[in-house]
Amino acid sequence: MKKNILVLCTGNSCRSQIAEGYLRYFSKEKANVYSAGVETHGVNPKAVAIMEEDGIDISNHTSNNIDEYYGIQFDFVITVCDNAKERCPFFPSNAVKFHHNFTDPAKAIGNEEEIMNQFRLVRGEIKMYCKQFVEENL
Repeated sequence: MKKNILVLCTGNSCRSQIAEGYLRYFSKEKANVYSAGVETHGVNPKAVAIMEEDGIDISNHTSNNIDEYYGIQFDFVITVCDNAKERCPFFPSNAVKFHHNFTDPAKAIGNEEEIMNQFRLVRGEIKMYCKQFVEENL
């Protein structure tokens, strides 16, 4: 039976979108993966671009609010930033909660190359986390 995984972030624009892409990739058919924010900021085009560099298409992802998923029984809830962990509403389920605070690449400063390199750095961290999560939990 497929597991339901929710990745939660502040705005569902970067980190949670990247994690959703990798969790879908690594879990194959073992899980239904969702991502949401405690707010919605739209999917960041730089997140789409750096995932495309790694062969994963998230261009059709949408920025969703956590309220949209209250009817789903999640097996796992993964918060990928401290703000989301602190603001995460109560879920009436037995979901196992995981947390890892990834740096927000959308707050990177510098020229375009420096900003994209920050996105790539965070992408690499999230990729390793997601691969390990799937290996250990699915």
